[in-house]
Amino acid sequence: MSFPAQAVAPDEVLRPRNLTDLFLSFTWLALQGFGGVLAVAQRELVENKRWMTREDFVEEWAVAQIMPGPNVINLAITLGSRYFGWRGATVALAGLIIAPLLLLLTLAVAYARFASSPQVAGALRGMGAIASGLIIATGLKLVPALEKNVLGIPLAALLGALAFVAIALLRLPLAWVLLALGGTAFTVAFVRLRG
Repeated sequence: MSFPAQAVAPDEVLRPRNLTDLFLSFTWLALQGFGGVLAVAQRELVENKRWMTREDFVEEWAVAQIMPGPNVINLAITLGSRYFGWRGATVALAGLIIAPLLLLLTLAVAYARFASSPQVAGALRGMGAIASGLIIATGLKLVPALEKNVLGIPLAALLGALAFVAIALLRLPLAWVLLALGGTAFTVAFVRLRG
């Protein structure tokens, strides 16, 4: 399911036509986001809907990650609020939650019935590999947006590698890694923007 594209210049950023457009777009985004919504959110909001540039998406996603709660919910609230105030934030959140909640309740009933099946367990393990691949592909697709970031690609890559080592290999708590590396990135960005 895709919504009709508007004829615009290639670099023009659009906005949701109305609250219904916002609700349906976030509902569609949520229904595609099994196992993680980063890849879907980037494709829908940047490439298909063109409500954000790649640079906007990287910045907004970074803010959404450090806020409490699920990243995509934070992003939906921020984007909805940007265009329609508190009503937009509420509608974007409702679009993101209502259909997946109903689907989840249906799947929970089905899973309770078929949970002991080895085929179901195998299928769920396979989904993990697919979700990981989608996240890596989206990350690589967003690298060019870092050229315009104040940190630049080399420093952003170094911070990303350090975060991977700290969390995946050293198993350090996420909060400490976020404070240390996020604080470092914030300080460097602050100094560069000020100077």
